[in-house]
Amino acid sequence: MTLVRWAKGYTQAELDSAQHRFGLIFPPDLVALLREKRPVEGHDWTDDAAIRRALDRPFNGLLDSVERGALWWPEWGTRPATAHAREQFLRDVVSLTPKLIPLIAHRYLPEEPHETGNPVFSIFYTDAIYYGANLKDYFEREFGDWHARRRPWPSQIKYIPFWSDLVERFAQNRNRPA
Repeated sequence: MTLVRWAKGYTQAELDSAQHRFGLIFPPDLVALLREKRPVEGHDWTDDAAIRRALDRPFNGLLDSVERGALWWPEWGTRPATAHAREQFLRDVVSLTPKLIPLIAHRYLPEEPHETGNPVFSIFYTDAIYYGANLKDYFEREFGDWHARRRPWPSQIKYIPFWSDLVERFAQNRNRPA
């Protein structure tokens, strides 16, 4: 069992500043957690360069997947001929999706809806899976005991536009025979 190590939480002013600098609105459960404590292994919201890299990582991974031919959804229409046009198209698509807030490594909490209970995603290129039905569930599954890690998933997890679709499509592709 890997235990999560915690450090002192952020002040409300520090969280407000981070949200303003990065154009985010943290869901209430994330604010409550980060006010109380923060995971030592988590992203440091006072390190602007590291946060910007973490914020860009999902898009950059998707773009790499587009360029390798591993990602292009039929509903997007004809794949543009140039790398620049593909990048711009993908930027337009992702700009319409809920922003992802980095937690730890490539684990992300969607910004929207602006409410408690959003699922936690692991996003690595097109490898997209749920890592928790919500923030509390994520920390229990990722860092809890054997029972927490093995308990059944809830029958429903909140749908997050695009990101939940990516999870579903990744699962379908992973389960296809080679």
